[in-house]
Amino acid sequence: MLRRAFLTILALCLLNQINAQPPSGYYNSASGLTGKTLQKALHDIIDNHTVKTYDYLWTAFQTTDTKAGGTIVWDIYSDVPGGTPAYTYTISSDQCGNYAKEGDCYNREHSFPKSWFNDASPMYTDLFHLYPTDGYVNGKRSNYPFGEVSSADWTSTNGSKLGTCSWPGYSGTVFEPIDEYKGDFARTYFYMATRYYGEDSSWPGSDMVNGSQPKTWALNMLLAWHRADPVSTKETNRNNEVYQIQNNRNPFIDDPLYAEKIWGTLNATDDLRDDDLHVVVYPNPASVIITIRQTGITCQNAEVYLLDMTGCTVMVSTSEGENTTIDVSRLQPGIYFVSITCGQKVFATSFVKSGK
Repeated sequence: MLRRAFLTILALCLLNQINAQPPSGYYNSASGLTGKTLQKALHDIIDNHTVKTYDYLWTAFQTTDTKAGGTIVWDIYSDVPGGTPAYTYTISSDQCGNYAKEGDCYNREHSFPKSWFNDASPMYTDLFHLYPTDGYVNGKRSNYPFGEVSSADWTSTNGSKLGTCSWPGYSGTVFEPIDEYKGDFARTYFYMATRYYGEDSSWPGSDMVNGSQPKTWALNMLLAWHRADPVSTKETNRNNEVYQIQNNRNPFIDDPLYAEKIWGTLNATDDLRDDDLHVVVYPNPASVIITIRQTGITCQNAEVYLLDMTGCTVMVSTSEGENTTIDVSRLQPGIYFVSITCGQKVFATSFVKSGK
């Protein structure tokens, strides 16, 4: 019962993030499906998009990636949400070109690096993973995987980082975008995994993906980014603009629940067993510190989510083994859910946060 309540509340939270307006009936053939069956159905819906030339991308960016009345490039590698970026670009006139430093010009970033699919069409010009970005930062990112960095070797003017990956499961060099755009990139990669599902047998892939499909460490990270950074108005508007050009959409912007139904907590094909793992929180109620105790199967380095009664994530941590201690002193009094993601399985319990 608790797990069902947790999943229902999570669904309500994610539904509150849905802003896009796909055409009526666009996703009818995917209704009621989960897991790979859903992914295949979505692939069939968004497959065979209208392919544009690489040169046309400059024109496309004039409607897909601008702000300030359509004159300023929306560069996610230099943008400072709520602040003032170190530089901005005027659409069209500041195209690269040569560059020697940040702020010289903007170019066309394959956020899913083109070497991962042999520079082949139609991926090469698919707008759902191509963004206008500062040429120098784009060069620094190169074809490294996305990831999270604890100690950066290089940092851009807006806080994007290059360094050794600190996310469990991978320790190579990665590029970390700022938090405000991590969800954008997660949904970009979910799109690539779905649009090219079953069409990627010749792709060389990378340390982040097998063909078009994220490897386990990357999938766990992308799901965390997807949950922590909800769909924005920017993404919604971009989805609608790209649809006008390519005649297909990013399903994970239209309905964030699709990611959960394919890979996450709402995948009904996942065989959850209550006797695999028991999760207990003490003290309960708690005012300052909680200890999450695992019995049965113990998951090392498992994702631990704390969610409020609306189902929205208020804290994310990593399990320390059998006992995990978390400081909850900053949480408001109320009832909270604890979710532990162990492999492909999710286990949940709850606790009461009391006043001091």
